[in-house]
Amino acid sequence: MIRSEENYSFQKIVIIVAIILFILKIVAWYLTNSIAILTDALEGIVNIITAFIGLYSLYLANIPKDENHPYGHGKAEFISAAIEGTLISVTGLIIIYEAINNLKHPHILGKLDIGIGIIALTSLINFLVGFLAVRKGKKNKSLALIASGKHLETDTYSTFGIIVGLILIYFTHLNWLDSVIALTYALIIIVTGYKIIRSSIAGIMDEADIKLLNEVVVYLNATRAINWIDLHNLRIIKYGAVLHLDCHLTVPWYFNVQDAHEEVKKLEDFVKEKYGDSVEMFVHLDGCESFSCQLCQIQDCAKRQYPFISKVEWTMHNISKNIKHQL
Repeated sequence: MIRSEENYSFQKIVIIVAIILFILKIVAWYLTNSIAILTDALEGIVNIITAFIGLYSLYLANIPKDENHPYGHGKAEFISAAIEGTLISVTGLIIIYEAINNLKHPHILGKLDIGIGIIALTSLINFLVGFLAVRKGKKNKSLALIASGKHLETDTYSTFGIIVGLILIYFTHLNWLDSVIALTYALIIIVTGYKIIRSSIAGIMDEADIKLLNEVVVYLNATRAINWIDLHNLRIIKYGAVLHLDCHLTVPWYFNVQDAHEEVKKLEDFVKEKYGDSVEMFVHLDGCESFSCQLCQIQDCAKRQYPFISKVEWTMHNISKNIKHQL
């Protein structure tokens, strides 16, 4: 809950910064009459809208579980990210239209030196806030905060390109470069919007997070206990800042309930040691079978029917299958 509150508070900072930067960009556009700066300002409107959407999604994600939402409200963050990605892409299309129209009907630019200075300041602030948002979002496992941060970072990179282009215009007086810069900027943010939409849809559809799954498997291999004969049917679903991890754990069939519970507790403790309290685990217990002896490493097992042959190394592929491992 503390992490969710941190995400919510930081998103408020993102909103304040977005509004301030938008005002600065509008001032820069008014002084320069640059279509490239105008497109940067239009993108700033999206920053404000999506920042408010992100704030609302984090508010929903912070609501405790209830009877209607047993897994919590964290998926609101995926919806927020999808809306943000869509708005970014639409803005890119608007920018393309304005840039083409400016090529047909060019206009005079002015006070580029002041405009460049203002835009450079906004890009610096954007990058700093975006970097902090991504870092906090990854730390607290918040897709909405990560999306906001990446958006601001991408905005910084594209704004830097605008600054370089405006400097060229300032020294060469080739005003048509203004539209070329705007078109390039539009393509960049459309790609960014697509990536955010793709990521959010993957979350809504519970698509496997290959990177996260592989990270968990590597960690489990390094910390596996001797009594964990087998681990399979591993699934990871993300709901906002919470990770739900389901798996089947095979332990010796002759363990009593308390013995088996201790192994489950040990597994949960290992996982939470790395990922914190943001992890919820549901472990199904299986008793070993005769074919398990060949991969079981318990040396003093009085119930062993077959000799040990080889340990099965858990991989991202074999650990996700709903079948006990065997040689």
